[in-house]
Amino acid sequence: MKIIAAVKRVVDYNVKVRVKADQSGVETGSVKMAMNPFDEIAVEAATRLKEAGQASEVIALSCGTAQSQETLRTALAIGADRGVLVQTDVELQPLAVAKLLKAVVEREKPALVILGKQAIDDDACQTGQALAALLGWPQATFASHIEIADDRATVTRETDGGVEVVALRLPAIVTTDLRLNEPRYVTLPNIMKAKKKPLETIEPATLGVDPAPRLKTLRVEEPPARTAGIRVPDVATLVEKLKHEAKVI
Repeated sequence: MKIIAAVKRVVDYNVKVRVKADQSGVETGSVKMAMNPFDEIAVEAATRLKEAGQASEVIALSCGTAQSQETLRTALAIGADRGVLVQTDVELQPLAVAKLLKAVVEREKPALVILGKQAIDDDACQTGQALAALLGWPQATFASHIEIADDRATVTRETDGGVEVVALRLPAIVTTDLRLNEPRYVTLPNIMKAKKKPLETIEPATLGVDPAPRLKTLRVEEPPARTAGIRVPDVATLVEKLKHEAKVI
């Protein structure tokens, strides 16, 4: 069984995001970048399936600028066998990414595509679902446990009301949640080995996909600063302020 693990290069989650002076977006120059945390969980899950003998190959796939090769090398260090980068400088939106992934999936023909439930930069939470729709494959989102047996995937997924267990016939799409696993620490020897693993670069035109954005960002603003809280002397004053100032009761 072949698995594709899709990954995205984003601003590191430890970095405070700053809006550009012209409000056209957020600052990414001279900012530490890293693999999207949910995608890192996806690569770990794919690697564990291979280590358990349930997969023959894990392919790390990314769409973006040339710098995304660094993200793919991290995925290779975790355990992926080879990387594929769909390289473009165009701003990629979820539907365009899903179309690019679909083209690569049709070329590679994996039994399972696994990716993070969302990216921490735009929080769109759309790519996995859009990819499943374009391919016509079954999907399980927000996975916290995955089992593969007899050409079927049994996925425990987290919902607002608890957990739900679904069974999917492969090939299928799975998006990962935080509680699926804890990604391994990438050691220096594995980083060195990753440099020797194959990494293919292709362009969207080669796949017959136009990644041009369909939505235009008009302005990006920081959220308003929170005002300091106050202390009230008694319940009556609290109720008065909630009613007339906050207007929530």
